[in-house]
Amino acid sequence: MSLKNKTVAYFYDEEIGNFSYGTTNPMRPHRVRLTHSLVDSYGLGTKMLVNRPQPSSADELERFHADEYVNFLSSVTPDNQDEYLAQMRRFNLGCLGEADCPVFDGLFEYCQIYTGGSVNSAALMNDKQADICLNWSGGLHHAKKAEASGFCFVNDIVLAILELLKVHQRVLYVDIDIHHGDGVEEAFYATDRVMTVSFHKYGDFFPGTGSVEDVGVGDGKHYSVNVPLQEGMDDESYRFMFEPIMQKVMEVFQPEAIVVCGGADSLSGDRLGCFNLSLEGHADCMEFLAKFGVPLLILGGGGYTLRNVARCWCFETSRMLGLDLPDQLPDSALKEFDLYDDTHRLRITVSNMKNGNSRKKLEEIKTSVLKALSNIAAAPGAQFAPVPPRHQIKDDPEEDMDVRGGGQAADDRRIVKEEDYGSDNDADFMDDKDSVLPQQHAQHVQQAQHAQQQSGYQDSSRPGTPGRGSVASTYATPGGSRAATPGFAADPVQPKMEPKQERAATPPAYMRSVTAEPKLERGRTPPPNISAAASQGASQTAAGTAAGGISGQQEGALPQTAGGPAGPGPPLESLHTCPAAHRPFAPETLSEEGRQ
Repeated sequence: MSLKNKTVAYFYDEEIGNFSYGTTNPMRPHRVRLTHSLVDSYGLGTKMLVNRPQPSSADELERFHADEYVNFLSSVTPDNQDEYLAQMRRFNLGCLGEADCPVFDGLFEYCQIYTGGSVNSAALMNDKQADICLNWSGGLHHAKKAEASGFCFVNDIVLAILELLKVHQRVLYVDIDIHHGDGVEEAFYATDRVMTVSFHKYGDFFPGTGSVEDVGVGDGKHYSVNVPLQEGMDDESYRFMFEPIMQKVMEVFQPEAIVVCGGADSLSGDRLGCFNLSLEGHADCMEFLAKFGVPLLILGGGGYTLRNVARCWCFETSRMLGLDLPDQLPDSALKEFDLYDDTHRLRITVSNMKNGNSRKKLEEIKTSVLKALSNIAAAPGAQFAPVPPRHQIKDDPEEDMDVRGGGQAADDRRIVKEEDYGSDNDADFMDDKDSVLPQQHAQHVQQAQHAQQQSGYQDSSRPGTPGRGSVASTYATPGGSRAATPGFAADPVQPKMEPKQERAATPPAYMRSVTAEPKLERGRTPPPNISAAASQGASQTAAGTAAGGISGQQEGALPQTAGGPAGPGPPLESLHTCPAAHRPFAPETLSEEGRQ
């Protein structure tokens, strides 16, 4: 099926590149700005519906996340974080320079923006206004209901899937980030309306989960699919696994919408990754799914070699448009940033890294996965039931472009200064080995060098295959256990606090009764011991629910399937209204229909 006639919507907010996790953190939202600049330099914007997403509100984030966690994110800042140290430990956040998930200026606004792009995309697909939607700022797949993890604070993917479930009976989630999509899998582990499929590095590698034996529980059994791989996966090996497995998934599950986490850390040469994919091999996965003709939402994810992230996501944007871009980078891209002086070309060269995946082992894994998929007799269907109303896309009044889109006023309100990004040069970043998450990165580099020597890998421009314990600060075993975060153990200030109490597992927000917990006053997070009675009530609601997954058995649940619970619980109100497109690319080329 040709992709040239597909309607492609692209979501981008220029503010996303203004946020910084700190100069020593590998995660840099600035990469989305680099991607956008490259997309612009190739003139791709004139061939898409380019939209600025409406940021998600706090109430909208609580469709999945715990309200006390959302209140905390909306309250904590670098200036007042000393008042929230106990909650920072509880929710797995730390200080700049010490943690994977640091408290930085504009943290909550950052979460609202990238989540808004994903949920607005889902809403556009619900209204059948786009066949393919792209939000490269999204894809933060590690965040849990009440816990930040692996650079991820809010799980925009789960929220986008919940929006899609308002209209579509079955949603497929596919993750080709090098790290296991644990946050999304956990959210939908007990439902048959969402199938999650993750291809990832497995073993002593963050987050340490995603065994082939993890297949879901209850009505979700066999609806979680994990494909554990080892370092050095190349295009041929990846295709050998991806295409037959996804072909079988499409046959047995028959999804009505697909969501993809397209993390670029599975590319060759990624700072934190250890696969060996080319741009073509990575993009082939996207195109394989797109050719089924099912509405497709493509999100970002990981990716830590900035120049290659931008190249990858720009290349895949063009592939979704059915275009083949010239390999020579446009002069405008070369002049704006000095990242591409390595080759001046779009495509990357893979390394001579040894493939640690034998064909025999891959065949065993593939056979096991296909056998499990054969246990799905028929695609589940939702019975008739009231469905929450979908949001209507509305136009926003015209804004002062000097305030919103450019000019001195925009520069004056930047969240961070240019120098706060650190160097955009990947080589400079790697030269400063001891500054990147200081307590663990030096050890990572030593491990990477050892792995390179063992594998015969000789590409000196690549940092190797660092084991990513907590993406950089904790280690995980194949069984999923995690060590304590070193950044917390070394806190310079040891505040007085109440002894930490074990919290009973609570289900996602949509599993609880609407009145199960009191609504917290927005803007100020209460002490950690708030609402013991509410926590007890939530714990009772969670009884029998595995891993915080969706059971859908609460009052007001979404449609039930013939085989059991169908999906998330209490009726969800309309999540989003997407404003008029803010188009930095030639807006006059778009029709009036495209502006809605």
